[in-house]
Amino acid sequence: MTSQQLAGRSLQTRLALAYAAGIYAAGVFVLVLVIVPLASVDAATPVGHPSSSVTTGTGRGISLPHLLTGSAVALVILIPVALALGWFVAGRFLHPLRAITTTAKSISAGNLHRRLDLGEPTDELTELGHTLDDLFARLQASFDAQRHFVANASHELRTPLAGLRTLLEVALADPDADTDSLRSACEEALALGEHQERLVKALLVLATSERGISRWDTLDLAQVVEGVLASRRDQATDRGIDLAEHLTPAMTAGDPRLIESLVANLVDNAIRHNHPDGHVEITTQNSGTQVTLTVTNSGPVIRDNQIQRLFHPFQKLAPDRNGHCEGYGLGLAIVHAVTHAHHATLTASAPPEGGLSITVRFTHTSHPNLSQGQRGKDAG
Repeated sequence: MTSQQLAGRSLQTRLALAYAAGIYAAGVFVLVLVIVPLASVDAATPVGHPSSSVTTGTGRGISLPHLLTGSAVALVILIPVALALGWFVAGRFLHPLRAITTTAKSISAGNLHRRLDLGEPTDELTELGHTLDDLFARLQASFDAQRHFVANASHELRTPLAGLRTLLEVALADPDADTDSLRSACEEALALGEHQERLVKALLVLATSERGISRWDTLDLAQVVEGVLASRRDQATDRGIDLAEHLTPAMTAGDPRLIESLVANLVDNAIRHNHPDGHVEITTQNSGTQVTLTVTNSGPVIRDNQIQRLFHPFQKLAPDRNGHCEGYGLGLAIVHAVTHAHHATLTASAPPEGGLSITVRFTHTSHPNLSQGQRGKDAG
C-alpha cells in the first residue's frame, strides 16, 4: 500500500492498521521466540532393561514440520484478530476527537456561546478541547465587538446623513428661499459633508491599522512629533492650551503614515479633552533597545476603570457633557490599533489631579522579524 493510498484513508483506518501491524509483529516475535527452543529440544527415550539406567536411544518430542504448520495456522488466525483489536482500540481513542469535531461543526456565528467543556481525564485531547474553547471565546468576543462597531459606525454615519437630508428638504420646501438662504444651506451641507469625510477617513485608518503593517521604513519619532505639533499649535493657542515638548532623536521603524496618525490622534485627544489654560506635554526618549513616546495632558478626572474603555471604538469620555461631545470616539482606538500593528506596547494612567498620560514604546531598530543581516543593511 503506497503512502498516498494510506493518507487517503480515515484516521481510524490508519490507526487500526498501525495497531494491527504492531499486534501481528508481536505475535510473530512470540512464535519465533517459542519455536526456536522447541525445535532444538531432544527428548531422550530409555531402551533395554527396565532396571537399567543406560540410555541407548534418542527421539524428538515435537517434529519441526509440526511446529512450522502450527505456527503458520496461528499467524493466519492472528491477522483478523489483530485487525479487530486495532479497529477497536483506534475507535476508543478517537471517540473524544469525534465528539470535539461534532461540536465544533455545530458552532457557528449564531451560537458561539457553546463550548466543548471536556472534563477528566486530563490528556492531549482534553488540552485540545480547552484550546478550542478559548478560541471560541475569543471569536465570540470578536464577533460581538464587530457587531457593536458596525452598529456604532452606522449610527455615526446616519446622523449627518439625516441632518443633510433634512437641511436640503427644508431649503427646497421654502418657496421664498433667496440666494442668501440657499447659500447658507449649502455651507451647512458642506460642513456636514466634511464631518462625514473625517469620520470615513478615521474608519479607514482604523481598518488599515488593524489589517497589519506591510511597509517598514526607518524614521525619527521626534521629527514626526515636530511635524504634528506644527499643525496643531494654532488650535492649542485658540483653546488656551500650552504645548510643551521635550524631544530627543528616537529612531524606530514602521509605517510612517500610521505612526503619524498615532501621534496626531494622541495630540488631538490631549487638546480636545482638556480645559482652558491647560497643558499638554510631549516627550520622546531613546532608551537602548526601545524608543518611547509619552503624551501627558491636564483635563477632567478619569476613573481607573474607564481608562481601558477609552481605547475601544466609539467610546467617549463624556458624551452627554454640554449636550454634545467632540470627536467620534475613534482617536484612541486608532492609537491602540497602530500600536498593536507595530508590535509596540501601550500603557495609560490617569493622574489623581485629572488628565491622562499615555506612553507608547517602539522597538529601537526595526521590524522584530527582520534578521540581523537585514537590520545591518537597513542601518547602512
